Amino acid sequence: MEDEIVNKVANSVLEVFDLEDYYPSGIRAQIDISQWLLEGFLLREKDFRAELKNHDWSQYQDQYVSIHCSTDAIVPAWASILVAIQLAPFAKKIINGTIEDLDASLYEELLPKMDYSIYNNKPVIIKGCSRKPVPMRAYVLAAHYLQPFARSIMYGEACSAVPLYKAPKKD
Repeated sequence: MEDEIVNKVANSVLEVFDLEDYYPSGIRAQIDISQWLLEGFLLREKDFRAELKNHDWSQYQDQYVSIHCSTDAIVPAWASILVAIQLAPFAKKIINGTIEDLDASLYEELLPKMDYSIYNNKPVIIKGCSRKPVPMRAYVLAAHYLQPFARSIMYGEACSAVPLYKAPKKD
């Protein structure tokens, strides 16, 4: 008689916390300020304002938008703020930084509002290997919010998880 193969992962009480499940849907766009700088490096205020005035901001309707400069130009703070003001009537969210910063910002809004009590005294695995661009800051934040509830926290996949935290035994 052959031994039956048992899927211990499927039969475990392990709770999977998959950040991909909470990935905010919507189009992400990145605006590079260098496109409006002379040779990508020099901001001439009059020309910069004219470029912004002539830009089609409606293309960012209901999108998440990050503003950055891809060159080593020294851009005054007001330039990004002015771009954000132009975007405000159209974009869902605007940040200064990269697309990864934008995704992190979306998770920073979302994760604090979640109910983690469902993970109370349970072993939790924060699922890795996502197909969506979940930023590392989101994983760190998820662990922060799970820790007061979880009996243990691991990272990765159930078949090869890395232990990260184990709650102290209660007397």
